[in-house]
Amino acid sequence: MVLPGPLPYGVTICCKPRNPMEILTQELETKKRLLQESNKLLNAQIKAAKDAMDEAQESANDHQGSMEDKFESFRENCQIQRDMYARQLDELITVQSVLRRINATKANQDVSLGAVVITELQNYFIGVSLGEIKLDGESYYAISGMSPVFKAMMGKTAGETFSFRDKTYKILQVF
Repeated sequence: MVLPGPLPYGVTICCKPRNPMEILTQELETKKRLLQESNKLLNAQIKAAKDAMDEAQESANDHQGSMEDKFESFRENCQIQRDMYARQLDELITVQSVLRRINATKANQDVSLGAVVITELQNYFIGVSLGEIKLDGESYYAISGMSPVFKAMMGKTAGETFSFRDKTYKILQVF
C-alpha cells in the first residue's frame, strides 16, 4: 500500500523506535566481543612465541654434534633464535597490557583508546594492531593508538570527518 503525500503526524513506516538503553547495551556488547576476540588473537600469538622460544632452547640443549665447533655454532644460532622469540614475547606482553586498560563497559564519546569507530568506509577498534576482526559478518580493524589512521581521527566525535591517504572518512558512530 502506498500513501499519497506525507505521513500523518505520529505515523511511521518503520518498526517502533529503539530504546537508547537497548542501543547502548548492543554497542557495549560489540565492544566486549571485540575485546575478547583481540585477547584471543593476542594469546595465540603469545603461545606461539613461547612455544618457538622453548623449542629453540631445547634444540640448543639437545643437539649433540660430532664436532665441537659445529655444535657451538649451532647452539649459538639456537640461542639467538631463542632471544629473538623472547623479545617478541616481551613485546606481546606489553601489547597485552594495553588491552587490559580498555574498559568494555564504558561508552566512548570520542575517538580514543577502547573506542569502536564506525565510518562510512570502515569500522575500527582502537586498542592494539591485530588486523581484521569479523563479528556477525561485519569487519572491524583493530588498530593501535600509534597508527597513522588513529592519529588522523583522534579526539573526533560522531558526525565529524577526517582525512587519511587521500580519502575523507565521515564518522557515523563512536562508542
